[in-house]
Amino acid sequence: MNRVGRNAAGDDGFVRVRGARVNNLCDVDVAVPRDALVSFTGVSGSGKSSLAFGTIYAESQRRFLESVAPYARRLMHQMDPPDVDEVTGLPPAVALGQRRAAASSRSTVGTVTGMSNTLRMLMSRAGAYPPGAEQLNSNAFSPNTIEGACPRCHGAGELHEATEKSMVPDPSLSIREGAIACWPGAWQGKNLRDILHALGYDIDRPWRELPQQQRDWILFTEEKPVVTVHPHRDAGRIQRSYEGAYTGAEQLLLRSFAESKSQTRRERAATFLTTVTCQVCHGKRLNQQALAVTFAGYDITDLTRMPMNSLTDLLRPFAPGRDAAAVLVQDLSARLAVASELGLGYLAIGRDTTTLSGGELQRLRLSAQLRSGLFGVVYVLDEPSAGLHPADSETLISVLRRLTDAGNSVFLVEHDMAIVRHSDWLVDVGPAAGTQGGRVLHSGALESLRAVEGSVTRRYLFADTTPPPRTARNSTRQLRLRGVHRHNLRDLDIDVPLGVFTAITGVSGSGKTSLLHAIHDAASADPAISRVVTVDQLPIGRTPRSNAATYTGLFDTVRKLFADTDTARSRGYDAGRFSFNVPGGRCEPCQGEGYVTVELLFLPSANSPCPDCSGARYNRDTLDITYRGKNIAEVLATTVDDATGLLNDSPPARRVLEALLDVGLGYIRLGQPAPELSGGEAQRIKLATELQRSHRPGTVYLLDEPTTGLHPADAETLMRQLNRLVDTGATVVTAEHDMTIVAIADHVIDLGPGGGEDGGRIIARGTPADVAASNTRTAAYLRAALGS
Repeated sequence: MNRVGRNAAGDDGFVRVRGARVNNLCDVDVAVPRDALVSFTGVSGSGKSSLAFGTIYAESQRRFLESVAPYARRLMHQMDPPDVDEVTGLPPAVALGQRRAAASSRSTVGTVTGMSNTLRMLMSRAGAYPPGAEQLNSNAFSPNTIEGACPRCHGAGELHEATEKSMVPDPSLSIREGAIACWPGAWQGKNLRDILHALGYDIDRPWRELPQQQRDWILFTEEKPVVTVHPHRDAGRIQRSYEGAYTGAEQLLLRSFAESKSQTRRERAATFLTTVTCQVCHGKRLNQQALAVTFAGYDITDLTRMPMNSLTDLLRPFAPGRDAAAVLVQDLSARLAVASELGLGYLAIGRDTTTLSGGELQRLRLSAQLRSGLFGVVYVLDEPSAGLHPADSETLISVLRRLTDAGNSVFLVEHDMAIVRHSDWLVDVGPAAGTQGGRVLHSGALESLRAVEGSVTRRYLFADTTPPPRTARNSTRQLRLRGVHRHNLRDLDIDVPLGVFTAITGVSGSGKTSLLHAIHDAASADPAISRVVTVDQLPIGRTPRSNAATYTGLFDTVRKLFADTDTARSRGYDAGRFSFNVPGGRCEPCQGEGYVTVELLFLPSANSPCPDCSGARYNRDTLDITYRGKNIAEVLATTVDDATGLLNDSPPARRVLEALLDVGLGYIRLGQPAPELSGGEAQRIKLATELQRSHRPGTVYLLDEPTTGLHPADAETLMRQLNRLVDTGATVVTAEHDMTIVAIADHVIDLGPGGGEDGGRIIARGTPADVAASNTRTAAYLRAALGS
């Protein structure tokens, strides 16, 4: 069947984009067929996401939101309207990305997929109730409702408690010396100290020598006495008394943990709390009435803790029939089957989404869409193959085909050439990243890409990329792990070779990440290992004030360069003047943010460039200072590629920039905010930070799927740097699904045979050739990568 260009009346069957200028797109014109599987390819930073998500999806969302009431519109997350002249032939679009919403332990696999609702209904209608118990409605089986939540822990399953030991870690100190470590810092802590002194407590006596009654009152009192305080001030300062109210240390700590809008404050408060399992619900989060109801002998929490594959087996005998229970079991089983088909059967319905990878989360959202029955929709996906073993990629392709067969369009931003080869249409963006990209090199059938000489993708899509034969490096010694128990790793014994590059393989959920964590713990306890570095894909910062320059330390060097200019010295400006985080050089109206937030009634809050600094983040006096013709804001807006020439005379700056170039990040801006960086980009920034340091033999580097989000060309660049670390005497251990990377490893550890309870065992190990000769699920794909 011809999937491309099917016509409707008066329509040519294409989404047509004209004049797209989002991010680095260069006034792009492109036509993309509907009702087809379309892959958007190109090196990292080339502009493919800007075209697929930033233009096509963003324009579809903008049109939809115009039909929504203004009050409802302000409650929805909205992308910026795309900078584009025209988009025609565009159906409604659904974006299935890897980014998660605000972290919450109450968001689970079941809530994302809709399985939780069906399971709660099943417990309500078909559960076995104790004699004489009334039937409960489905809400009573949710820990997120008043009807269902445990009254003690409010549905959390655990309690955060403050104890004397947690709040006063060093009882040898006096209150004046900081014994109550959980108190707020600066003036607020001094205020509490002065109030206690005014109340008659001895603040200079070691904490352990205070009577227990006094210690309990200071920490746990619910009273709020008010007393006149006569603080002691330094000479020359105003001596003024005031009325101070005391609040117990526990109350202040719990309030900060639960209510503070500052993530940093909440994290600080958590360090002074102990987390214990709720003794009323025993961690099951529900009240006793809900837990008394069972299905097949299990309460609902037991069912949500089972791997989905096991739950499917449990429900199978109850599926036949047409009564309410059978209908609900059939619906739940169908949802479980789709998730298992996408390689997620090892997950449990009750697992927190905060513990899932971006790829797992996206495939869960995809499984929910397959059950929605929508047609005529454009699905835009961000690397659905991320974190997926090659054995599961074939299933993913069949799932995506079901969407197109149902009359939908599927647009993929994808780096996995095995997925791309099954596409109906290919849009290749490039030729390079950043300002060197942003052009559509090809939009058409895959085979036509062979003639496009400027395409980097062409080589990996068609040419033989079998790695040349190489001799594996010999291990210097072994890191011994014995009796490892972590998640699905059970009593595992393994010797991990040091001084070489080791790849950990296995299907999704087989225990690769758990083994990495176990290696981290063992290496940290080994005195012969000088340093253990985990390079993960967590963000380098949570706010726009964090960026590549601040994380790598480059910004400190840049600020010193500006402070050393003649003009800066004549004005008495030091390096602090050129920070947008502190008063002095920053623009005060926007507090160095570069934008101001305008609150609109019944409309979403709007961010607009600061009228004083026009988005530059600094005041005019600071922007007067230039280095090689550029002010500090212009330097932050410069890409790594361009900054190399600008800052070449500074050895510290050159060292950082070369490290960023070595990991393929020449296209990012020095001041690009952390929230705009992908997980792969954040991981490579962390790796670049390590590369610029002096390499110490004996360091162990641990990476979890470092090639996720990377074009094959960028993955090659990354591997050169990892091998460079090994050549200097370091050890690199990575969990990896990309068989082209595994093929060039020195040592391979294959886990399995399946995921979840079916995994956690070593099923093959040795050189890539050794593992390829085995009969594991990894072996066939590794043999293909080796060309054998």
